[in-house]
Amino acid sequence: MRTSKLSVILLLAVIAALFFIPFLGRVHLFDWDEINFAECSREMLKLDDYTRIYVNFKPFWEKPPMFFWMQSLSMKIFGINEFAARFPNAVCGIVTLIVLYLCGTRLYDRKFGILWALAFGGSLFPNMYFKSGIIDPWFNLFTFLSLYYFILYHWKHNKFDKEGLDKKPVYYAVWSGIFMGLAILTKGQVALMVFLMILGVYFLYNRFKIFFNWWHALLFLVVASLVTLTWYGYETAKNGTWFITEFLKYQYRLFTTHDAGQEGFFGYHYIVLLVGCFPASLFAIPSFFKGRYSSRYDKDFKIWMLLLFWVVTLLFTIVQSRIIHYSSLAWFPVTFLAAYSFYKWDRKEMDYKKYVGVLTTILGTIIAIVLLAVALIALNIRQLIPYVHDTFAQANMAADVSWSGWEGIVGILLAATVIIGLRQLKKHDFLKAATTYFVGTAIVIFLAAAIIVPKVEKYSQAAAIEFFEQRQGEDCYVTTLGYWSYAPFFYTHKEKPVNPNSYDENWLLTGDIDKPTYFVTKVDRVDDYKQYTLLKELYRKNGFVFLKRETNKK
Repeated sequence: MRTSKLSVILLLAVIAALFFIPFLGRVHLFDWDEINFAECSREMLKLDDYTRIYVNFKPFWEKPPMFFWMQSLSMKIFGINEFAARFPNAVCGIVTLIVLYLCGTRLYDRKFGILWALAFGGSLFPNMYFKSGIIDPWFNLFTFLSLYYFILYHWKHNKFDKEGLDKKPVYYAVWSGIFMGLAILTKGQVALMVFLMILGVYFLYNRFKIFFNWWHALLFLVVASLVTLTWYGYETAKNGTWFITEFLKYQYRLFTTHDAGQEGFFGYHYIVLLVGCFPASLFAIPSFFKGRYSSRYDKDFKIWMLLLFWVVTLLFTIVQSRIIHYSSLAWFPVTFLAAYSFYKWDRKEMDYKKYVGVLTTILGTIIAIVLLAVALIALNIRQLIPYVHDTFAQANMAADVSWSGWEGIVGILLAATVIIGLRQLKKHDFLKAATTYFVGTAIVIFLAAAIIVPKVEKYSQAAAIEFFEQRQGEDCYVTTLGYWSYAPFFYTHKEKPVNPNSYDENWLLTGDIDKPTYFVTKVDRVDDYKQYTLLKELYRKNGFVFLKRETNKK
């Protein structure tokens, strides 16, 4: 039995690696978050300072250091590049699928474990984010594991009918605390906030019945605090309270205000989850309702997952900033509920609802059409330029990108997945249908990342980033005008400035500069800088304008 279980884990790890690792470095990092975080990690290495985070060699107190430690280690191994920046999340993808398989196996059986791993790895955004260089995949995993171990603690403490819980309650409480500490070190106190809110709602659901031992709760907090003190404590002892205080202020501001470009409509996160978690989001719908339960823990774990979903989505609906990955922790309950639907359908413990197949077909067809449209529009994109009224977008569309039309096969493959999956659903062959939908979607994402995303990126930012890369090793200043980007720091491999005036845009434009200075702006903003007669235009490409100012010294 153990050998067989190990074989499944190894096979799952190999398959996950094949899906998540290839093509990580095929496309440039994207502004803002990917380049921002990669630059923080690069500067961590450059400054040999692993307790404070910097960007543009200024303190960056928005995030704790856990993810940057991972990225900097990856960069030490693979170099300063896109592959290294994204590799930690590819590892997270492999670990996450194994964790879900093990959790699902412990909760129900091996079949459920495989279904849960399939649902997570075969849904759009959960899969795509394992190919990214942002913080959330690791943060979500640590937060989920903290809650998972607390649920096991609760079951053991309250003598639930669950086999295999052969450790004492304190064991599960300690592990819950360890993972909570890691979650806080990855993204901050929001992990504990979500955790406590879920516990609070569960407390209300159970009619104010205390379901934990207060000493165990204190132990959980002590363990979590000890883990976080590896940074909070050390940084404070070494440098005082200023950095930590600014970090905490930012965390508060994050929940009370929205940053520019991050405001959205009230139901934003529900739409994001519906589309972004396709196809799991639709298969999860029947499991939101009451059903027949095989055991006390069967019902209880589903309740916990529902609470996790509603707490996360409602919390980040209230939060002013609306960003896609803010609600990404909800991917765990959504994929659990999707796996739950297939599992219960297969065991005839829940009735299959035809509307699920209909809705999945409709949304899947829409996404397939969008993927097909990308290839068709790209082939004729220059003919559409006169109909676009944004100057920058027009110039983007004029980029020289080679499309063959074969890129549309990605959309065709998704359409085929939807059709075959629907037929299997109609035959009530639920396990085959689950495999078809989730494996098919994973292959679609894999191919899109390989052949579509790199070409689309050439329209948006590639011209500017290529210019920045050409400045590597050149003794100069490089900055943007009229828009903000982290790309000049990461892609020029910027050195720590010696002259503090280099942070002053007006000095770079008009002052007595000591190095040649390059400026990158956009075609719809370049006229705002006509009065700076010392700027010489080098060239224009794909909507970007590249300028240079020479020094007065000979």
